Amino acid sequence: MDDQNKNLILATALSFAVILVWFLLFPPPEQPVQDPNLPAAVETQAAEGTDVAAAPAVAPADAATPETGAVTTDTTETPRVALDTPRLAGSISLTGGRIDDLRLKDYRVSVQKDSEIVQMLDPVGSDAPYYALYGWAPGAGLSADDVPGANTAWTVETGESLTVDTPITLRWDSPAGLTFRRTIAVDEDYLFTITQAVENTGAGTVAMAPYGVIARHGEPKDRKKFFVLHEGVVGMADGTLSEIDYQDMPDFSVLPSEGARAEVTQVTENGWIGFTDHYWMSILIPTAGNAFKQVAKYDERRDIYQTETVLPTMQLAQGQSQEVTTQLFAGAKEWETIRKYQKAGIQGFVDSIDWGWFFFLTKPIFAVLHWLHGVIGNMGIAIIALTLILKALLFPLAYKSYVSMAKMKELQPEMEKIKERAGDDRQKVQQEMMSLYKKEKVNPAAGCLPILMQIPIFFSLYKVIFVTLELRHAPFFGPFQDLSSPDPTSLFNFFGLLPWAAPEPGSILALAFIGILPLLLGVSMFLQQKLNPAPADPTQKMIFAWMPWVFMFMLGGFASGLVVYWIANNTITFTQQYLIMRSQGYKPDLLGNITGKSPKPGTSDKK
Repeated sequence: MDDQNKNLILATALSFAVILVWFLLFPPPEQPVQDPNLPAAVETQAAEGTDVAAAPAVAPADAATPETGAVTTDTTETPRVALDTPRLAGSISLTGGRIDDLRLKDYRVSVQKDSEIVQMLDPVGSDAPYYALYGWAPGAGLSADDVPGANTAWTVETGESLTVDTPITLRWDSPAGLTFRRTIAVDEDYLFTITQAVENTGAGTVAMAPYGVIARHGEPKDRKKFFVLHEGVVGMADGTLSEIDYQDMPDFSVLPSEGARAEVTQVTENGWIGFTDHYWMSILIPTAGNAFKQVAKYDERRDIYQTETVLPTMQLAQGQSQEVTTQLFAGAKEWETIRKYQKAGIQGFVDSIDWGWFFFLTKPIFAVLHWLHGVIGNMGIAIIALTLILKALLFPLAYKSYVSMAKMKELQPEMEKIKERAGDDRQKVQQEMMSLYKKEKVNPAAGCLPILMQIPIFFSLYKVIFVTLELRHAPFFGPFQDLSSPDPTSLFNFFGLLPWAAPEPGSILALAFIGILPLLLGVSMFLQQKLNPAPADPTQKMIFAWMPWVFMFMLGGFASGLVVYWIANNTITFTQQYLIMRSQGYKPDLLGNITGKSPKPGTSDKK
């Protein structure tokens, strides 16, 4: 076997091994079983009064210990203010002034047009409470009862409902002679602006620190738990991105004053923190240019995950007023929308999307794919167009590779003679072959470079297709209405013509009833492989013969958009290789290689 075949087999085996290991170690996750007996967590007030001026509260609101004696409140039954914008629907609870009922009008749970719209935030009392809460941590001269907390009963001072054009202002009068106001506004997309104001109409100077909290009771029940996707805490602190998985939060250090576990970061000028899901996220965003404490916390006693932003302590003399404005993003992880907010001043906000280790590839790949989709209007065709662009960029390398392969075929008779002369002297064979390569200016490793280059591109595109919202429920044609999901067709439903679903990916039936796209993938790999005669060695021949069909079954459960890319890539590669080899004076015997009647290795195909 010559070095060209060795390198080709090695490259193919490496590609196969990487994908096989990934598939075995990280199979598509099963849907978690919901525990109907999961107890509801207890809502508590702000932490007991501390001298905020000396040590600003790190964990106000829900993070307080149960000893504060707050009463659990079922906010599903409390008074509410309606929220209605072109893209959002829901309500705000007057208990705590929580933003805790939020639905995304543009997105549905499934591709079925009559399915429910996505519910993003849920109040306490629901199956999975998830909400944003704002307040003030008490300092010198104040107790927990003197500042608004999780269960404070707010009243509406101005506004009837929250819309893009009509903000609302909530009011609460403290027993300590303080008047608190909270004005909530929302834009046409997913950004809330919260202005917290306080007026000291009492006697003496007091201290307090404004905060924002996003609380999540338990892990998300629809969490994917897949290696390629980060779900959990995501934050930016002065240009440094942090991503913390849910399973890592119980390992935080314990805060002695609270008993909860937390990781605290001091932000100097710019930052944000919150929770990210597969396609949605909620982020607390203090005003740029101001220092604050950024906290990720887990209270294992009540199984509550929290992210917090705690701003510096304010001293408030008698008759004095103070206010602070922060923002809350709560919505879909749309690239264009997030990028718009980044341009408006939210530093590094686009990095809230999980671009992964190959961000230098995934970011430009997605940007081009997104642009192509905007021009073409069909995501499947956009993926094919992206494949053409990628192949065009790699064409110089591919050209050298296929020219080298053509020259290697020309040298096969000489290489056979070298092997006959050297016999079992492997060192002599290698020396004479290297001399032959040098004399003829042939690089035997050139043939495997395009294959190796495909590995990072393949995984980067897989990351883009799996992670980005723009691929969710993106249609191609016919039965392929969600390119982020596996091929929905199979022989079981006669390739989409019968009115029932294909077997679940990963099941035995799915292996038995393969879909249209995986079949096309296998055929395209088979034809590409047959541009060259099969190796003479029986083991190599068997590996090459099985490779297309192994890949067909392995990739059958992957996102159909990725399979479309792989089919397009194989088709373009086949065309390139055929035409380049023809241009070098060789006509690949495709039919002969398929039927097994092609010339034996070592004979020339030259016209």
